[in-house]
Amino acid sequence: MNTENAQPVENTQNTQSTPGKLYGVGLGPGDPSLMTVRAVEVIAAADVVAYHSARHGRSIARSIAARHLRADHIEEPLVYPVTTETTDHPGGYRGALDDFYEEAADRLAAHLDAGRTVAVLAEGDPLFYGSYQHMHKRLAHRYDTEVIPGVTSVSAAAARLGEPLVEAEEVLTILPGTLPEEELTARLASTDSAVVMKLGRTFGKVRGALERSGRLDEARYVERATMDGERTGRLADVDPESVPYFSVAVLPSRVAPLTGGPAKEPVREAPGEVVVVGTGPAGPLWLTPETRGALAAADDLVGYTTYVDRVPHRPGQRRHGSDNRVESERAEFALELARRGRRVAVVSGGDPGVFAMATAVLEAASQDAYGDIPVRVLPGVTAANAAAARAGAPLGHDYATISLSDRLKPWEVIAERLAAAAAADLVLALYNPGSRSRTWQVGKARELLLEHRAPDTPVVLGRDVGGPEESVRVVRLGDLDPAEVDMRTLLIVGSSQTRVVRRRGGAEQVVWTPRRYPEGG
Repeated sequence: MNTENAQPVENTQNTQSTPGKLYGVGLGPGDPSLMTVRAVEVIAAADVVAYHSARHGRSIARSIAARHLRADHIEEPLVYPVTTETTDHPGGYRGALDDFYEEAADRLAAHLDAGRTVAVLAEGDPLFYGSYQHMHKRLAHRYDTEVIPGVTSVSAAAARLGEPLVEAEEVLTILPGTLPEEELTARLASTDSAVVMKLGRTFGKVRGALERSGRLDEARYVERATMDGERTGRLADVDPESVPYFSVAVLPSRVAPLTGGPAKEPVREAPGEVVVVGTGPAGPLWLTPETRGALAAADDLVGYTTYVDRVPHRPGQRRHGSDNRVESERAEFALELARRGRRVAVVSGGDPGVFAMATAVLEAASQDAYGDIPVRVLPGVTAANAAAARAGAPLGHDYATISLSDRLKPWEVIAERLAAAAAADLVLALYNPGSRSRTWQVGKARELLLEHRAPDTPVVLGRDVGGPEESVRVVRLGDLDPAEVDMRTLLIVGSSQTRVVRRRGGAEQVVWTPRRYPEGG
């Protein structure tokens, strides 16, 4: 091995006046030939070689580095007292491990204080789910320390599968299989690519999360990557009883591989599906994990261009933006795509079931021609919820949601509903209050509401909530100026019980409606 340009490694054995140096040495995923040159150098020059093992005494880390160990190396096996969560330690499993780490760190510190160089061996990378990190946290602030990075099991698994892990702007999520199944499901649904570590006894739970998130067919399984006994394949085909701890689940890149020709439409035996998704009032921060997953998995995005533009571009995904006034046409177009085997996400702002696209899609899907096409509706944060949260809690009691648009229903119906809700002393969330072509409805609504509400009733004006031009103001109902309301504004009109308070020395104005209503009110 040519190490002509390598950095020197201090050998401080028997130098009593100077503490030794601590090394965390990454060994890679298992194949000794994947160790770095620097890792080999450090091991060769170290006085003490430490490694973790279970109580059986066999250490995978030591076996990887075995050919580089000298007969005069001082070996420090760091043997875990427990490897499962069953223990009679008074502090439980975590307490037993904390005591073990403290004792192990003290043993290494004794060598370092004696001037010896200590190399702690770690499979993969020392600071990636590695046992070494517990030594590092206890010793690195006291001694000169260097960490030698290693090839992780994540990189090794992708290499052995021969499939890209992430491409372009995809996001890779790395998860421990020990998370609760609900958490695994949410995170798997919302990411592009993923690797789930620490399978073994968690395999059944991980498989369930992959299935519930709709990702099982994509999932790959890698066991003992680069080591003897390596196994790869479709995760859905793996016997849960055969899965060891040293295995991972992989969701590779969703970007289609290059084939040398034009992209082909997916060929599926069953019809595709339509998923109507709510993107919330603004950008990505308002998306649910389930919605993120549906948008990422879709072959086609269909929706009002403004909403479609909020979704990140993905290679191979087709986007079909259109005007905001063609809901029925858009719904049938999405269903036709699904009938050809496409997975279609119909993109809607806010919640798709609140004055949005879910109704149009379900109405079209009720036709006999589309009866066999699956349709799902995924909820989103509504504009009313978003504006209310910014203002405080004005929707804390009963409330009604009414659209002031008379494009799909007569104004007489709107006026009747406003009067009934106002007479019932409900808080009102008013959608679509005004636009360039509708300038009088807000004034009419204010006049009607003042017949039932006091002029000082608080009104929240939430405009572009979550967006770059967000503004949230509170005015009196009697002072509400229709000229200040446009199509991007949502109004929340308080009930007789709604309060406006000043907090933090008057700097913060908060609106809230008590949950308790006065008796006889």
